[in-house]
Amino acid sequence: MTCNDRILIDDWHVVADLDQLLQAGSCKTYLLGVEVAVTAGRDGQVAVTLADGKQQLPCQIKYGFVWTSLGSPERETIHIPEAFEDDRYIISGGSFPVKVSGLRVVENFLDMGHFPFVHNGWLGEEPHTEVAPYEVELTEDNEIIATECYFHQPVASPTAEGGIEVEYKYRVYRPYIVALYKTNPLYPDRKDYIVLFIQPVGPEECVVHNMLCYIKEGMKEPDIRWFMQLIFAQDKPILENQIPRRLPLDPRAETPIRADKVAILYRRWLRDHSVSYGAIPATEA
Repeated sequence: MTCNDRILIDDWHVVADLDQLLQAGSCKTYLLGVEVAVTAGRDGQVAVTLADGKQQLPCQIKYGFVWTSLGSPERETIHIPEAFEDDRYIISGGSFPVKVSGLRVVENFLDMGHFPFVHNGWLGEEPHTEVAPYEVELTEDNEIIATECYFHQPVASPTAEGGIEVEYKYRVYRPYIVALYKTNPLYPDRKDYIVLFIQPVGPEECVVHNMLCYIKEGMKEPDIRWFMQLIFAQDKPILENQIPRRLPLDPRAETPIRADKVAILYRRWLRDHSVSYGAIPATEA
């Protein structure tokens, strides 16, 4: 199933982790239902083409990933200032294939309510199950921002020692790109940063590429990567058991609660932008 959503076709998407590509030399993958080939030459130059080799696609390297587009991108890839700060690790936590719509992955990432149940003993624990009220808005740049998000976490980071009250800020840049800023125990005025570049392989399948921007002090790269992989390994079976696999956009399809405030805005935002790939449009629900 190919995509007809111009907002997705004419945008940049991650299709490969650069380090993995350089080791393998080439790979084939799918983007929005279209098979593409990604190759790295001996000179380190990277190219993306349709799998049959008949058409070269736009290509750029940014943040350690290969980006491409099936159309004519009208805007640049997102700008992440944290990726250019010298005192941060800039790490790929891995690329995870998941048999569910990438839109479901975004919504799960935004959901603090699942912390005590899916990530028990790590990002949450009973009896600290309540999601406190938080603020959410649509910015002038057409991004979704959720702020004043607080949650008690027993192991908030790879080097955490004891539970703390963690502050989150969520940011949805594009339909398939979502990030969070999270309390750093050593720097009250700065936050660690995690972003998911979700590659929509098909309407019910994706690859979740992630980048971790952690302040170096008190941290080690292997620990950061291990922690991300541990947390995502807990999320993956939950995601792959979602029914339906695509994200329903009809507001009546799934009953929201107060903690779903940001998810409600995300679904409305998708409807307003006519995003149907990976979703069940309101007219089909």
